[in-house]
Amino acid sequence: MTQWTRLFTTPAAAVILLASTGLAMQGAGTPSTDGSGAYGIDGAHSTIGFSVDHLGINVVSGRFNEFTGTVTFDAADVSKSSVTFSAKAASIDTGVAKRDAHLRAPDFFDAEKYPTIEFASQKIEKKSDGTFVAHGNLTMHGVTKAIEIPFRIRGPIKGPGGKLRFGVEGDVTLDRQAYGIVYGIQKLESGSPAIGTDVHVMLRLEVVKQDPAAKPAP
Repeated sequence: MTQWTRLFTTPAAAVILLASTGLAMQGAGTPSTDGSGAYGIDGAHSTIGFSVDHLGINVVSGRFNEFTGTVTFDAADVSKSSVTFSAKAASIDTGVAKRDAHLRAPDFFDAEKYPTIEFASQKIEKKSDGTFVAHGNLTMHGVTKAIEIPFRIRGPIKGPGGKLRFGVEGDVTLDRQAYGIVYGIQKLESGSPAIGTDVHVMLRLEVVKQDPAAKPAP
């Protein structure tokens, strides 16, 4: 179960954070000259998913249904871009109500005590192959850890209404034990834990440029 924690770091979220740097690439990686600004996550077209081994013979997957995030993109210097992300732990959804209730309980996310999973970037790095890495802090289950989320972007393009949009694809693996989520780590006769300790988090995000804040009347 703990492995699911990795998902957040994208995210979170985080992950989402990666999207901000994505704006630095246009098509084959050409920086956009007009893409600077604030972006928000389009929740209707985004997914924060995860998967974890079960009994060493299968993989169980799920997602978080409620999350928000903001991205600030600096076209002149991608490293100055930033992203913040927050997912509601109670929105975890594996398609099985009884299992989801257990995941929200103290054995796992303890959603009542730790209602959100949050990511805040510290630095966005552009790699020589045109991909990116978001360096930042992921807070989950009351524990904050520095993580790195590799990602790539698609776009930007002008979507419906003429607003700039781009897609972010990030994948990261987290060790749930690092966040104090240790339920089910006991090993079976086969040598595999009942529930894997590594959680694969998949970020498929679409972000849209926000309208500038209205200026106060003189």
